[in-house]
Amino acid sequence: MVAASVELLILANNPHGGEHLKDLLVGQILWVSTASLIPVAVLYAVALAIWFGFRRRIGQAGFYILFALVVTQSVQLVGIYLVFASLIVPALAARRFAETYRLAIGYTVGLIGYVVGLAASSIFDLPTGAVIVVSLLLTFLAAIVLSLLVPRPWRAALA
Repeated sequence: MVAASVELLILANNPHGGEHLKDLLVGQILWVSTASLIPVAVLYAVALAIWFGFRRRIGQAGFYILFALVVTQSVQLVGIYLVFASLIVPALAARRFAETYRLAIGYTVGLIGYVVGLAASSIFDLPTGAVIVVSLLLTFLAAIVLSLLVPRPWRAALA
């Protein structure tokens, strides 16, 4: 959020600041180039290696530093809305299911949300990032309904 705030301050006096702000918020997921993905992929690989190799040594503070680096780069590529919706919505949907199924449910909600969002964006000629966020929400709502219909062993004990 600090990086996004700094970018807002930098754009405050830029004549094209509005367009840059829109890219920061909604992103341009379809126009991310391979050249811009390579350094980000390297950063992600290093972050994963550090996390899986030194997780006990770096502790919570290290996790938050790695998380901040990865999220900041992701926001630069696809926008704040899409990054945070991708982080939060599948996890919230999975929370309603038994622990055994949560990872699969989270990935399924994310995958369906992205596929439906990309298809709807293409069909209706709407901004891709925003449509994916809305389709993630709709997929989340479908998961909630499904969680109410599945047998008890599939559901989480919600307080």
